[in-house]
Amino acid sequence: MLLCEQDDLAAHTSSASTKLIHGGLRYLEDFHFSLVRKALMEREILLNAAPHIMRPLHFVMPHDQHLRPMWMIRTGLFLYDHLAPRKRLAASAAIDLRKHIAGAALSPQFTRGFVYSDGWTDDARLVVLNALDAIQRGASVRTRTRVERIEARNGEWTAALPDGEVVRARAVVNATGPWVTQFIQSQSPVKASHRIRLVKGSHIVVPKLFSHRFAYIFQNRDRRIVFAIPYEREFTLIGTTDVDYHGEPQQVRIDQQEIAYLRDIANRYFVRQIDAADIAWTYSGVRPLLDDEASDPASVTRDYVLELDTHPAPLLSVFGGKITTYRKLAETAVDRLVRQMGVAPRASGWTRTAILPGGELPGHSFAVFLRTLERRYPWLPAPLRVRYAQAYGTRIDHVIADARNLADMGPELVPQLFEREADYLCREELALTADDILWRRTKLGLHLRGHSTRALEEWLSRRRATV
Repeated sequence: MLLCEQDDLAAHTSSASTKLIHGGLRYLEDFHFSLVRKALMEREILLNAAPHIMRPLHFVMPHDQHLRPMWMIRTGLFLYDHLAPRKRLAASAAIDLRKHIAGAALSPQFTRGFVYSDGWTDDARLVVLNALDAIQRGASVRTRTRVERIEARNGEWTAALPDGEVVRARAVVNATGPWVTQFIQSQSPVKASHRIRLVKGSHIVVPKLFSHRFAYIFQNRDRRIVFAIPYEREFTLIGTTDVDYHGEPQQVRIDQQEIAYLRDIANRYFVRQIDAADIAWTYSGVRPLLDDEASDPASVTRDYVLELDTHPAPLLSVFGGKITTYRKLAETAVDRLVRQMGVAPRASGWTRTAILPGGELPGHSFAVFLRTLERRYPWLPAPLRVRYAQAYGTRIDHVIADARNLADMGPELVPQLFEREADYLCREELALTADDILWRRTKLGLHLRGHSTRALEEWLSRRRATV
């Protein structure tokens, strides 16, 4: 199998999510029960597959008596708790915000609320781990390799790659996200039956607004919801928006209206007010949603459709989807392709119990794993040890190798990034540029705060010259 990615892994939509592994509580209001149930089932599977980059997260929903009534929220949460089996996550409950730890950060007008459970993940690292897993199983992964065009010959595809290279394939999967329709129309001889609707989702990141472990889900007067999530120890992540988008996906940016929208919601709920000067970072992504002709972008289905064209050769295109159901989508896609191609499939559903690279934690317990690392690497500063554990899991040995002290880790290229980690990311995780390392393989770019990246860029330049 060959995977061609036109840019870096997770360079676009896949690293621009709200970082949640969730069923989608608000989708119940639009009666998308099947989608929510499917996502809730996947939530449990994914939490087991990569416990180092995924963890349970408890959400507090302050009740606003002017919006949805209490009975409606109670009913929705009851369904959310019971639509699918739930083993690792706590059930929902009503709370008194005047007594709950999460209430102190909120405006005093919010006295009642609810708490429920979902999951959080590092979305960019989730993409990288899936690529690593594919490589370990024999796949070839090539970043910055755009497929210029596919043409059929004798029932097979030939794909034109950069620099005139041509490869042959029995089947092609068009999983290009926001570019799915463009790829079919411009780079293949096939015509698409489905359409996608591009919807922009933007986020702001500000210095942390609270110190506890809970996240928040806020209702807005337009009936949309916004999350406020603890992020990277020092920050709060606030998002997302839902805005129709008509530009080039790689050029998506947050606009002033979105910034104002997110700030206004946060300032309505939190005691601590934020303004434009507080924003440390923003990011936006383009969701390639299946066009169901909904009038409101927030109501467009997050489900997916797989379109399989068999003439002139098998081409399977993915329309829509969400991060939580990516595994199920991939399983369904492969099952359809192997049936079409007459290939004997591997045991169906094997990915339900597969562990992603680094996720083989003792007892699936991150706390136990951390204690093990503390004994094994007592010389690693605690914050660095925790970050390595969360990013690499049991693959931490690939990063540290035979180092016996901090000096063995090599020069500190930027704060908290030592040469050994940078070398590992380039050698095994396909990183090529400073942005690959600082914003996708890690989030160290958020912590630099004016520090120069020149030493890292010079190191990368020297490395490229010798490889």
